[in-house]
Amino acid sequence: MCGICGEVTFDGAPASLSALEKMMDVMAPRGPDGDGAVVRNGAAFGHRRLKIIDLSERAQQPMTDAGLGLTVAFNGCIYNYKDLRNELEGAGYQFFSDGDTEVVLKAYAAWGTDCVKRFQGMFAFAIHERESGRLVLARDRFGIKPLYLSEDTGGKRLRFASSLPALLAVGGVDTSIDRAGLHHYMMFHAVVPPPFTIFTGIRKLPPATVAIIEPDGRRKDEVYWSLNFERSNEDRTLSAEAWREQVLAGLRTAVARRMIADVPVGVLLSGGLDSSLIVGLLVEAGQQGLKTFSVGFEAANGEKGDEFQYSDLISEHFGTDHYKTFIPSSRLLDTLPQTFNAMSEPMVSYDNAGFYLLSEQVSSHVKVVQSGQGADEIFGGYHWYPPLMQTDDATAEYVKMFCDRDQVEYAEAVSPEYVDRDYSRDFVHARFNQPGAVDGVDKALRLDTTVMLTDDPVKRVDNMTMAWGLEARVPFLDHELVELAARIPPEHKIRDGGKGILKDVARLIVPDAVIDRPKGYFPVPALKYIAGPYLDMVRDALKSRTALERGLFRQPYVDHLLDAPADHITPLRGSKLWQVGLMEMWLQAHGI
Repeated sequence: MCGICGEVTFDGAPASLSALEKMMDVMAPRGPDGDGAVVRNGAAFGHRRLKIIDLSERAQQPMTDAGLGLTVAFNGCIYNYKDLRNELEGAGYQFFSDGDTEVVLKAYAAWGTDCVKRFQGMFAFAIHERESGRLVLARDRFGIKPLYLSEDTGGKRLRFASSLPALLAVGGVDTSIDRAGLHHYMMFHAVVPPPFTIFTGIRKLPPATVAIIEPDGRRKDEVYWSLNFERSNEDRTLSAEAWREQVLAGLRTAVARRMIADVPVGVLLSGGLDSSLIVGLLVEAGQQGLKTFSVGFEAANGEKGDEFQYSDLISEHFGTDHYKTFIPSSRLLDTLPQTFNAMSEPMVSYDNAGFYLLSEQVSSHVKVVQSGQGADEIFGGYHWYPPLMQTDDATAEYVKMFCDRDQVEYAEAVSPEYVDRDYSRDFVHARFNQPGAVDGVDKALRLDTTVMLTDDPVKRVDNMTMAWGLEARVPFLDHELVELAARIPPEHKIRDGGKGILKDVARLIVPDAVIDRPKGYFPVPALKYIAGPYLDMVRDALKSRTALERGLFRQPYVDHLLDAPADHITPLRGSKLWQVGLMEMWLQAHGI
């Protein structure tokens, strides 16, 4: 795990070492164990290293194989790298290191861009071909590892980085607000689908995509994987018990794969079903001295701010070495600016602060954790799935339940220059009408798994853990497990209040008290009920000279939200004021 960056030029000009250094400096928290740079004529690669596999200097990056004429900068982990290495050695390739980075390099030499289809893991990488001058960029199937791109206005230079702020640090970026990006942020629950970001001049490589960029700047994108919900007759008639056994086997494999490391692996334990199941499977697999970590906050407005009773239960049941962190409200307030700085894009979930502060604690004990993100999207845990079983208009039903505003309110909220077509509804409609999913629940699960998941919970965990040099692995996003889950008829997933089939699996592993509890999350009540110093912080940002001169939001709308924050809540129970205020605070935190 680490941070990668680079620059390639298309006009014969030398690549900039100073630009590379600025990007690497911003990404230092992602890789505190080392750094490296390779600059050759019109190509420059930079790397910040977090030592997880092959701790020796032989695995340092950027990695070059002079004989193959290839240089790679790689972020992530290939869990099946040992099997691939054996296959490559059988084909005559020789290795000088023991990690997965060199396997990526040799796999590309052997199989070209098809190598990504063989990788089981999370990754973003850049490969430069010495002889052709070609640049190849790739991202894993679910976009677990980020990759941002910025091209200059003349098309003479391309930069890439694991972090959006790294591109900002170099300058020369068009930071005007992108219409589509803003619309998605305000409408699609702050999920900005690729290739968009909030800025006109920065894009992100979509998941499951390889971009091939020629020396003259011509680019071709190849999508190498898609999620299919088509089912065989056998799939439709298979019993719940048979599906339970298949899912249990798939989960065991997914968790075991993510134990691969040359350092200890812990678990982020919220006390919910998903993380508790990971703990149980790790203990079942024989992991000794497993460390688990939980965080809690002060209560606010009568709402409890921790779920320690459940995380304690799991820790005691499985005998883990458990660490709890309680965050007083005063520390949460002081930490929010650091949380904004850690965000590559503005993210409204209250979980950000929880994951940031939890990661600070965890990073002092371990370098790798497993985490439960993805189970709700993969196994149907959200409340908006059951109504889609009966509707004749899946797009309209999904938009009604998921989107934060309608188009009328959006026009009231933002400056008129940003009011255009309904990008978010059009996006949902287009995705729902792609082949491979017929049922409304399947359409929503596919959209949530391949888009919302990537640019909300997965991005959140990557940003907040990597702010402290901590690698987070997500077994529920093992692509073979996800493909298995897609074949399961939706009625098995949405029953029992959601995640029915996963609950069947869990009853074989974890205590019923955790399975039958109300659905939980990282509760941060102070950010849900914006009052006192939190309201002052938001008001100061939205009423600052910078915000007023920016003119992004219409002041009557801002005043309306400030007058009664608790009265303006989105369908997904988020604060509209926090959403607007966070955007402005994030822009100011990043010097925009």
